[in-house]
Amino acid sequence: MEYVTRTSHLLNPTPMSQPRILLVEDEKTLLDAVKMNLEMEGYEVETAGSGTEAIKKFNEQRFNLVILDIMLPELDGYKVCQTIRVSNSELPILFLTAKDTSTDKVFGLKLGADDYLTKPFNLEELLLRTKVLVKHSYRGTKEEKNTHIFRFDGNEINFSTFTAKGKRGHAIQLTKRETALLKLLIDRRNEVVSRKDILETVWGYDVFPTTRTIDNFILTFRKYFEEDSRNPKYFHSIRGVGYKFTDK
Repeated sequence: MEYVTRTSHLLNPTPMSQPRILLVEDEKTLLDAVKMNLEMEGYEVETAGSGTEAIKKFNEQRFNLVILDIMLPELDGYKVCQTIRVSNSELPILFLTAKDTSTDKVFGLKLGADDYLTKPFNLEELLLRTKVLVKHSYRGTKEEKNTHIFRFDGNEINFSTFTAKGKRGHAIQLTKRETALLKLLIDRRNEVVSRKDILETVWGYDVFPTTRTIDNFILTFRKYFEEDSRNPKYFHSIRGVGYKFTDK
């Protein structure tokens, strides 16, 4: 990677607020160098050195882009990406990592990352990719908004408004946690999602509800969306393994 010191030229003056970036990297020297160059380009940069710190700052602040390492203390970048995606499907995420196999890239993009750049990297390339992704964060077309709505068998879930329509058309106001759990299960539909994944992604790293708590959420989803809640077609508890949403 090359570190470049120069006059900012990638950001054109605009009436919008200063773009904010969450930079997540546990290698201090690299963190400081990338932060300095991003700030020279006109970005406001917040940093985090661990996965849990990244999630905390994401929950507390507004960002236009997350630049995310994968190999992090406490929670890895994959888990951070997945956690962000269950509550925010718009925020651009760029993986910046030494994990450079095609399998790593495919997995990261499947989790919802918008771009993937491997170390060592060219700084100019990182800044150009950053510019594109930050621009994307300001878009809000009707087509993009429609991607936040999921429909299945007469049901509808809107992940942006935390609302839903049940089987018989009745309106449902979802809680933030209900929405996050629905998003996680639907994003991984037809797969069993482990209790550990749900706890870390939906409840947070330091919170440990009982298995019964998650079961109660699944029972609620059945009441909302199933024709017969006692014989579920979509929302399943897999004893000793986890939970699954099935749309086949």
